[in-house]
Amino acid sequence: MTLVWSLLLVFMLNYVVSSILAVEFSASTSVVLGIIFAILVIIISSVIPNEPTPEPDHH
Repeated sequence: MTLVWSLLLVFMLNYVVSSILAVEFSASTSVVLGIIFAILVIIISSVIPNEPTPEPDHH
């Protein structure tokens, strides 16, 4: 599901930026950037621990 959302978000971002800059929209660039973004998100989510940090005991 991460790949799907990454592709959708990068497609949207690429479309908006190319429209603002008045350049040609490139779907292949969007796919490559979307896959790279998805890989980065998966790596970051695997590095971040799932369990909460322990609360320190203050006496």
